[in-house]
Amino acid sequence: MEKDVIVSQIRAALKMLRAAIEACPDSLWNRESDDNRFWVLAYHALFFAHLYLFPSEDAFEPWEAQIEGHPQMGREHLGDWTKLQPEDLYTKSDVLTYCTYVEGLVSDRVETTPFDEPIDFYWMRQPCKQSELHLYNLRHIQHHAGQLSERLRQTTGRGIDWVKTVR
Repeated sequence: MEKDVIVSQIRAALKMLRAAIEACPDSLWNRESDDNRFWVLAYHALFFAHLYLFPSEDAFEPWEAQIEGHPQMGREHLGDWTKLQPEDLYTKSDVLTYCTYVEGLVSDRVETTPFDEPIDFYWMRQPCKQSELHLYNLRHIQHHAGQLSERLRQTTGRGIDWVKTVR
């Protein structure tokens, strides 16, 4: 598979995630009745989109604007989002800035990481290579973009548009 196809599809998924974030009304961003608040799902999707551009946690280069001590959203050892405090809230602007940062990494990370390089994330129970991780990453981003789009549709009556490709 050509690397430019992977880059294009990850960018398209991120564009759909961005559209959901941008469309989120303030009343839905941190709605207390949601078990997984909108911003938490958006941030979680971006954090793992970022993480999975690297072959391991050890190789991972965190976002420089990461709030120190902030839970990483999704893996027990990376933080527990059920224990968030009000001061842990990421604003829509914060999450969109992070989205821009991740979007900016996609091309370089996909182009420079050999597809046959093994990856090392203990929660991925079977061995796989970077090529498979890129596809896994794409599916994970799209999974959460779909969740957020459906939440928007149920709450506001409108979802987000499908993005075919971003070159």
